[in-house]
Order: sequence, then structure tokens, then C-alpha cells
Amino acid sequence: ARVLGDFDPREYMERRVWVTARDGEHIPVSLVWRRGHEPAADSAMFITGYGAYEISSDPGFSVARLSLLDRGVLYAVPHVRGGGELGRAWYEQGRLLAKPNTFTDFVACARHLVDEGWTSADRLVAQGGSAGGLTVGAAVNLAPDAFRAVHADVPFVDALTTILNPDLPLTVTEWDEWGDPLHDPAVYACMKGYTPYENVPAGRFPAVLATTSLNDTRVEVTEPAKWVAQLRRTVDDDPARPILLRTEMVAGHGGVSGRYQAWRDLAFELAWIIDQASSPA
Repeated sequence: ARVLGDFDPREYMERRVWVTARDGEHIPVSLVWRRGHEPAADSAMFITGYGAYEISSDPGFSVARLSLLDRGVLYAVPHVRGGGELGRAWYEQGRLLAKPNTFTDFVACARHLVDEGWTSADRLVAQGGSAGGLTVGAAVNLAPDAFRAVHADVPFVDALTTILNPDLPLTVTEWDEWGDPLHDPAVYACMKGYTPYENVPAGRFPAVLATTSLNDTRVEVTEPAKWVAQLRRTVDDDPARPILLRTEMVAGHGGVSGRYQAWRDLAFELAWIIDQASSPA
């Protein structure tokens, strides 16, 4: 399809790099940037991940992404385990009791990109939505020094509480993905060890923007609300690294209805990301 405006695909570069994970597995990372903004240690970077349900985070075109690229922000997608990019085994290595691999993969990719001079930790903004919100929430708990900021969209950050409640409409079917902590002590211990709400560390923390919707029936608004409250109680109070919660009052898991309102919301989120990636350390 033709892209309106002055878009020229020759103005953009892409690359695939491989990162060695904690257990020796090799994780692919897709990168794209605009010519004239070649990667360097002072480059701003947006890094996004998912890693669940055997869903592949395939590289694809996005008009909104051009807004970041044209402002010199590098875009990175680590294809962490739990997705389906490298087949069924890739999924199996990131679900149930192996779920922590998803989070350590994401951290390994972030640290590698810094170590190789693609960006620096004080210019690196992470993003994830839904189960991807769990991914980035758990990752920043593990390595808060590796990121400048995190945008968590409808994030599954109080996973243990939700998956312990079989009265919720999605819980029992979700046991196939996360395990059944209600009847399996090993699953309970595993989930309690990684769910973001349960493991917020004290000290300096990235800036956080949590976006949610009042009528979300997949990840209830209580999850990011509890997480943000826990962050504000626990991490250092730094005005340069605010902990923010933005709630849509008439929307569900997919955000607001209507193309123009959705664009306004996305513009707000991208502006916050660019501001954080450009702020002093």
C-alpha cells in the first residue's frame, strides 16, 4: 500500500542483531532507524517486547513509528522467549515455570544494546502492553538501572492476584499460559517471584507511565493502579522520574474508540517517551 506524504523507505535502515541470554540462548533483536541518525551512545532508543501466548512480534510498518524515527529515536524489538518467532520451543521456554526467561531475555537485550554502543541506559525507554506490560514491569524490577523510563500499557502487573481468582472470566483458561498457582505451590512461588506488583525494589527507578482503561475486562484497572501505588510507596521520589497513571474512563483493553481519539492518546504517549529519552540522567 502507498504511504501518503513524503515517506521514502530508502531513508530508513534496519538490522537484526543476536544477543546471548543468561542461559546461553541467542535472542534476535530487530532494529530500525532513520538515516542521518545513526546509532551511537547518545542515541535515544525505544525498546518494546511482548513474549507470551506464542505470539510473534514480527517486524512491520507503522505510520506512528515514523514520528519517533524522524526525531532520531532508534526502535528495537527483542524477540524474547514466550513468543513464537523461533517455533514452538521458543514459546515453551517462556511459559509456565520457564516464564522468567522472558524477563531476563529482555534485560539481556537492553544491556547488550548499551554495551555495544547503540544507546545508553539514560536514553533507553521500554514499552509493553498487556502481557508485554508484565514483561517490561518485571524487567525493570530486575534491572532498574538499565532503563530511563517505561511505558506500561494496560499492563498485567498484578498477575498473581488475578490468576488466583477462578471467578474472573479469563483466569481458568489462562492457567495454560501461566500455570495454576491456586493448586500448584511451585507455580505460586514462581509467579510471586516475578509479578511486578510483588517485587518493586527500593531505590532509584525509571520514570513510569502506566496507561489503563476503566472498563478493561482483560487486565482490570486495579492492576496498574495498585502497581503505581506500590511504586510511589517504595521507589525514590524523583521529580525528574515521575510515576504516572493515566486512565481512560470510557474504554476497554484496546483503548478508546474512534480513530482521532486513539491518535490523540498515542501522540500523548509518544511525546512522553521522547521527553523522557531526552531528559537529563
